Amino acid sequence: MIIGNRILADITFTSLESEWMVIFCHGYKGYKDWGAWNLVAEEFAENGIDFLKFNFLLNGGTLEDPIDFPDLDAFGRNTYSQEVKDLNEVILYVKETYPDKKIALIGHSRGGGVVTLVAGQNQNVDNVISWAGVSDFKSRFPVGDELKNWKESGVRYVLNGRTNQEMPHYYSFYEDFVRNESQLDILQWVKHISKPHLIIHGNEDLAVNVSEAMEIHRANPSSELFLLDTDHTFGSRHPWLIKELPGALETIVHKSIKFVK
Repeated sequence: MIIGNRILADITFTSLESEWMVIFCHGYKGYKDWGAWNLVAEEFAENGIDFLKFNFLLNGGTLEDPIDFPDLDAFGRNTYSQEVKDLNEVILYVKETYPDKKIALIGHSRGGGVVTLVAGQNQNVDNVISWAGVSDFKSRFPVGDELKNWKESGVRYVLNGRTNQEMPHYYSFYEDFVRNESQLDILQWVKHISKPHLIIHGNEDLAVNVSEAMEIHRANPSSELFLLDTDHTFGSRHPWLIKELPGALETIVHKSIKFVK
């Protein structure tokens, strides 16, 4: 299905009557069908919760080829502001199409930062869960000579170790952040979250340190912090060819299902 301005999405519906719709946000260099995310959707549906996942508009996929990153120019033009806009557009779609449903946001990694931010801003969100989420965006930009070189060249590249693609980030990414920094400050907006808020993180996460989960929890003491001994993707990888969830991911899925219900 297509939402709004070419946002590719799918919904896994429960066979039961569900009052909840989860909206799931993938992370950096990710997409809605990465790894075991389809199994995650099925698990939620089997437990009575509808599950919508989508590709951010400029994640590098296309409508015709949504797996991996055939459109690197789009990837290069992406911004944090765009991802916030995309999520708000999906929330609006759910509210207009399924007006009686409550909305729970779940985001992984960078997507965890996006859902946390939006939950502090959008009153249509009833519940928010972060999986290995980031606590700020600013620290992920280069500084000093590296930032200067990026400005001069207009683009910097990040290697995708799995696909071996040199993935571009245009300098406009940084310029957009500077223009919208106050609206993209996760640790400030998390203080505005008044709905149930669950933070899940792995103690062995090498991509997003567990200290970031603790920072978010300190900023919103009413949130629940759940830590477990696992890595950034909770034991999953891409491709995920097994028809069962890895143990750690299954644990957090059922923790999240219970939290939503």
